[in-house]
Amino acid sequence: MTDNEVSRSTTRVRFPRISPRAYEHPADRGAMAGLRAVPGVSEVLKAVSGLFSERGERLLALASAIRVGDKQYPKLNQLRIECAETLDLDTVPNIYVERNPVANAMTVGIDEPFIVLTTGLVEALDTESLRFVIGHEMGHVLSGHAVLRTLLLRLLHLQMTIAFIPAGALALRAAIAALREWFRKAELTCDRAGLLCAQDPQAALRTHVYLAGGTDLTQIDIPSFLQQAKEYDEVDDIRDSIHKLRAVEGMSHPFAVVRAAQLQKWAASEEYRAILAGEYARRDDDSPSSAFTDDLRSAAKSYKESFSTSNDPLFKVFNDVGDALSGAAGKVFSKFGNGTKTEGESTTS
Repeated sequence: MTDNEVSRSTTRVRFPRISPRAYEHPADRGAMAGLRAVPGVSEVLKAVSGLFSERGERLLALASAIRVGDKQYPKLNQLRIECAETLDLDTVPNIYVERNPVANAMTVGIDEPFIVLTTGLVEALDTESLRFVIGHEMGHVLSGHAVLRTLLLRLLHLQMTIAFIPAGALALRAAIAALREWFRKAELTCDRAGLLCAQDPQAALRTHVYLAGGTDLTQIDIPSFLQQAKEYDEVDDIRDSIHKLRAVEGMSHPFAVVRAAQLQKWAASEEYRAILAGEYARRDDDSPSSAFTDDLRSAAKSYKESFSTSNDPLFKVFNDVGDALSGAAGKVFSKFGNGTKTEGESTTS
């Protein structure tokens, strides 16, 4: 931490009983719905979850890292408590700081999720950027991401031990690919949770700049940095689009520059301002019975908007093909319906 003190803001808004659905990226919800629909994935996850001891993971953190509290990293502890209060978590997750020069943060655990920060991250970021990071991790807890994230880590470990079994390896690869696609979207969701905790878009931007390679902000031009995301999106050669797909396939996180642009766009949105004003979905009002279809609908809309607004040539192909197929299907069904309507049958639904 580069700041000496943590100031408790009297103007920072809290969000009593906020539902993660209030700020979740629609593609995150849809990816989770899609994940549940992938044949065999749920069975693999259930089977693997019973092969590991979460108690062992907590004991490992307890024995090898520093647990944040009143007497250990008290400034981080204040951020921990304030972020939990902002998102109105029922339980304040523990935070551990582990010795690792690589800047990283993660949330693990199923029954009792906990957060791990590396010394590389803690030493590099200022206080408000750390608030954003801790809020991001709290978002994983509130959304229940820690369950699937923990299983992803376990599956990656398990993959190395059974790769010699062809059928098992293929099943694991499918599950891991689906989990990674979901988790990339979950990261966008939790960036939003981090912003709700920090309520400072510039603090979030400083974090993304650092993750992208910025060590001295006086040497970084923010408009030029965000322009990189625009150029990345606007490639005009389909070969570049294929390279982009290949590059992201094995990643669990979106690229830092792309994340920064996505979050800054959301920070300027009416949705973000409405949440700050107290207009958001509450956990008490969540209706799980219709969640699956709502999530798929939200995801479909999100992906369609991404395809239609992107200048990426491959996305344009997907969008044009999708529109063409949709239009052709509509014409076929329309003709079929007109040609086969029986007496007394209604043409409306």
